[in-house]
Amino acid sequence: MRPDTMGRTAIAVLPGLTLCVAVTAAASLVQAAEERLVHHPYVEALVIAILAGIAIRSVWEPGPRWRIGIAFSAKQLLEVAVMLLGASISLSALVASGPALLAGIVVTVVVALIASYAIGRLLGLPARMSILIACGNAICGNSAIAAVAPVIGASGDDVASSIAFTAILGVLVVLGLPLLIPLLGTTPTEYGVLAGLTVYAVPQVLAATVPVSLVSTQVGTLVKLVRVLMLGPVVLGLSLLAPRLRDEPGAPAGARKRLGFFKLVPWFILGFLALATARSLGLVPDAALAPLTRTAGILTVIAMAALGLGVDVRVVARVGARVTLAVTASLAVLLLVSIALVRGLGIS
Repeated sequence: MRPDTMGRTAIAVLPGLTLCVAVTAAASLVQAAEERLVHHPYVEALVIAILAGIAIRSVWEPGPRWRIGIAFSAKQLLEVAVMLLGASISLSALVASGPALLAGIVVTVVVALIASYAIGRLLGLPARMSILIACGNAICGNSAIAAVAPVIGASGDDVASSIAFTAILGVLVVLGLPLLIPLLGTTPTEYGVLAGLTVYAVPQVLAATVPVSLVSTQVGTLVKLVRVLMLGPVVLGLSLLAPRLRDEPGAPAGARKRLGFFKLVPWFILGFLALATARSLGLVPDAALAPLTRTAGILTVIAMAALGLGVDVRVVARVGARVTLAVTASLAVLLLVSIALVRGLGIS
């Protein structure tokens, strides 16, 4: 990119990025106040940033001047944060969990895909919409929906409705999942597995697990990454098994377009795995861990503020009750299957 182009891009990003940083600063101040008053942050800055972003978005819709920086914060900064987190995680933790957990993750994704698709069809939703909801629910929310849509020839309305609900329910899962800890009596490791299996987006796993423990964060992130890596096989499978969907009348022109490797496996996941591998091999010095972890944490809060600014709770009133029921029921099935897996494996 030429220097003048980079300069224009930086100027365009600045307003929205500044807004996200301001929300992050306010959230951090609230957390600091909690720590001074009760010596423990019952609501972390990550969650406060999401709620603050949603509150702002509910009363004010950012214009074009702000959207570029908000989108940059929600995507690029979020991806960098996830990649940097890899430096603090050893892959030996996942390997030590044994093949049972790895097999359980695959089974959970497959069961969630089948159940979610079946629920959508039973409720009378079109096949494309049912597939989008199933993939978003079982794998990684908006990223899965965006990757699957061109393969099956989904319409813009289908994609918008699916993404709207995964955005809203994704935030609700982040906020509500920690409430299950006392109800289920989960250990930090069990909760990490549960979060990794149920939370939609990789960075949202951080929001759901950081307030609990470092162990929960590490385990949850690794489990979630295994889930995300299944996006590649699922998309490839759909491209082979659903040609009729792509050829139906009304399918967009790009439906037959081949997806590149980095569309199936995002660069930040490769970066996460590379840093995790380097950490496992002792190539990341201990002195670098604290700065990397701190940077990842700050970027994650900024990204969470941006995600909150992108959630419009009023979209619920503009979509059908069947979509609402399908997405909610699919999430309930995923949660139940995940709890059964955690209990069945006897993870401690």
